[in-house]
Amino acid sequence: MEQIRYKWTDGSNKVFQRFYLKTEEFYSSLVGGEKNREGFIPYNISQNIGVVVIAYIGDTAIGCAGLKFYSDTDAEIKRVWVEPNYRRRHIAVEMMKMIENKAKEQHFTRTILQTREAMTEAVSLYEKLGYYRIENYPPYDKLDGAVCYAKDL
Repeated sequence: MEQIRYKWTDGSNKVFQRFYLKTEEFYSSLVGGEKNREGFIPYNISQNIGVVVIAYIGDTAIGCAGLKFYSDTDAEIKRVWVEPNYRRRHIAVEMMKMIENKAKEQHFTRTILQTREAMTEAVSLYEKLGYYRIENYPPYDKLDGAVCYAKDL
């Protein structure tokens, strides 16, 4: 099996920017077009994501996950993505653990995230990793289709 390596960067990284565009297309297709998720877009600007981990096999980027400051106690997990051909190898699990550890290092006491119920694989992953459903936090408390989760660190 090919060795997976992980590289730390931030939301302005060009590789992460490509993943960001790919995830934007995916999320839009999930809800029937960008118009149906206009309310979400301003809260997902990639450059606002301060910490990013990117997974590679060789020189090929195959996945990413980000961490964004939300409050003094909470760090928000953003843009967890693994390319379809590389799924089912526990790459997302590894990136989530790395992101959670980074949040602990930065003295956050909880990680939070927003997803959609239609993203059943993501919801299943988060729940297996110990995330629990919480009331939607701002700005997602005003956006239809959002579901929010948290994990105490």
